[in-house]
Amino acid sequence: MIMARDKALGKVVVITGVARGLGRALAEGMASKGHRVVGCSRSEKKIAELEKALGRSHSFSVVDVRDDDAVREWAAAVIREYGAPDLLLNNAAVINKNKFLWDVSAAEFDLVIDTNIKGVTNVIRHFLPSMARKQSGVIVNFSSGWGRSASPEVAPYCATKWAIEGLTQSLAQELPEGMAAVPFNPGIINTQMLRSCFGPSAADFISPKEWAETAIPFLLSLGAGHNGQSLTAP
Repeated sequence: MIMARDKALGKVVVITGVARGLGRALAEGMASKGHRVVGCSRSEKKIAELEKALGRSHSFSVVDVRDDDAVREWAAAVIREYGAPDLLLNNAAVINKNKFLWDVSAAEFDLVIDTNIKGVTNVIRHFLPSMARKQSGVIVNFSSGWGRSASPEVAPYCATKWAIEGLTQSLAQELPEGMAAVPFNPGIINTQMLRSCFGPSAADFISPKEWAETAIPFLLSLGAGHNGQSLTAP
């Protein structure tokens, strides 16, 4: 049975890839603004650190978004405790090591595809029905500048982010009135992922914490009127 939601506790924000980078910055920022954060990551150690830092008002679980059964169980538990999310942020993603496409192994290619496309779909599959029943909520699928352009040596990653753009545009046309799905380009931020591509020059860009200061109000402002729009962080 879903408990009645106390609006004084703010929105319920579900974040995948919550334990580091943009996900961690979003979790900390959303919590500081009085919203309830529910997140997942593959890292047991980092999830424990986040639980300690943010406390019992929030919920963090070790879940690999590639595992549909694990996502189903996690989503069911979240919905039982918190109800349907108000904001679902599909942030979890990985990138291939810088290589020409023909040098990327099948295993590495599968990891990128399975995390960045199938993982997003698994999360949508198990959270969206609860949102659709109440005809409200926003789904934000993290895209990239490389979901709207291309560069050498990151072809697998580009392929997934272009896929996210198309997947989200189609999803937007399927949603009931009152909901929204948007592909979201967060911009260029100094994360571990960026450092893997850019090397030392990644330090020229803002930190996740700095990024979150403007990204969080922007994300919280999204509503049904934004459905299907390809958006970029301010």
